[in-house]
Amino acid sequence: MNNNWKKQVTLFLSSQAVSLFGSSLVQFAIVWYVTKETSSGFWVSMLTVCAYLPQFLISFFAGVWADRHSKKCMIIAADASIAFTTFVLVMLLPYVLGSTYKDTLLLSLLLLASTLRSVGTGIQTPAVSAMIPELVPEQQYMRVNGINATIQSVVQFAAPAAAGLVLTFYTLRITLMIDIVTAIIGISLFGLVTLPKKDITIKKEKNSLFGEMRMGIQYANSVSYLKNLLILNGFFIFLCVPAGFLAALYVSRTYGDSYVYLTTVELVGFAGMTAGGILMGTWGGFKSRLKTVVVGMLLFGALAMGMGVAESFILYLILMFIYGIALTMVQTSTTTMLQEKTKPEMQGRIFGFFGAIYSAFLPIGMVVFGPLSDIVSMRYIMVFSGIALIVLGVVTSIKRRD
Repeated sequence: MNNNWKKQVTLFLSSQAVSLFGSSLVQFAIVWYVTKETSSGFWVSMLTVCAYLPQFLISFFAGVWADRHSKKCMIIAADASIAFTTFVLVMLLPYVLGSTYKDTLLLSLLLLASTLRSVGTGIQTPAVSAMIPELVPEQQYMRVNGINATIQSVVQFAAPAAAGLVLTFYTLRITLMIDIVTAIIGISLFGLVTLPKKDITIKKEKNSLFGEMRMGIQYANSVSYLKNLLILNGFFIFLCVPAGFLAALYVSRTYGDSYVYLTTVELVGFAGMTAGGILMGTWGGFKSRLKTVVVGMLLFGALAMGMGVAESFILYLILMFIYGIALTMVQTSTTTMLQEKTKPEMQGRIFGFFGAIYSAFLPIGMVVFGPLSDIVSMRYIMVFSGIALIVLGVVTSIKRRD
């Protein structure tokens, strides 16, 4: 692999950044719109379930497709389908808003659109993660993953600000149209990426889709390192829900429900993730990847507890910034370990399972903690989740020494 890989990686990461910007902006706009209009833990939870459960279901198949077919074609098709779903939503909005039952119809339409967009994301995500090892030399995995995390954080840093700004001065419909434009730009850039020839030989005789999926499951189960890492990540995502994914609901109830508060907390969180990406891209973490994960997890748990008891919004924002760094430490190290320890012909399936676990444990966490937040103070829930994360980190550290 010659130095041309840097040019190809730059095009690849740039295309995904543009696409991510539009998708993130729309996702923030929808969540914030529902949060502000309903202030209901139930509706926010339902929206999150619709946004992630389809990813869980499709990720198993998407991983096999990524190993079987062109990852480039998969990514382009998925990105285009997400943009088309948004386009249909934009076209239907005027009719829904003019209806007598506009509130119910609008929420139902947003749930349906989130479901369809989630299917596209579930197809795209494992292909993107599995494509990096095809473009990047192995010794550069952590560096490129750190750079990718930084780019994504910068993009997601800008997305909530843009979403809040557009929603403040314009309509939801205009906000949604941005996703269509960014998808066209992202796909155009990605079309310029040239993939190197694969070093692995694909067998002419292929098993059935379910047969290859079963082979992937057997492989993940047979390699204890991969199996334990995937399970650990699932529990981590589940316990991240109160402090991370319910942050908008917590802020709206505790400090204020204006777009200014919602935008500020997201900006600070992604600023922390940007700092974390830069840190991982330059420092690279501890010599032991798992030690980096454990330290990030312990830090995350302590921060969740701190955010749960913070009375000052300024203090909450400071903790949210450090939280972003801790989250990036865990995610970047986990992704790098999976890329390093997985056979090339199994990359798609393993990252399919990785995405499926994320898409399963997140909505489970939302279903548990979302409605629970309508009954129990979110402060108690965040402190509990922080303690649980610290326990999980300690247990993982002890097992690592065994």
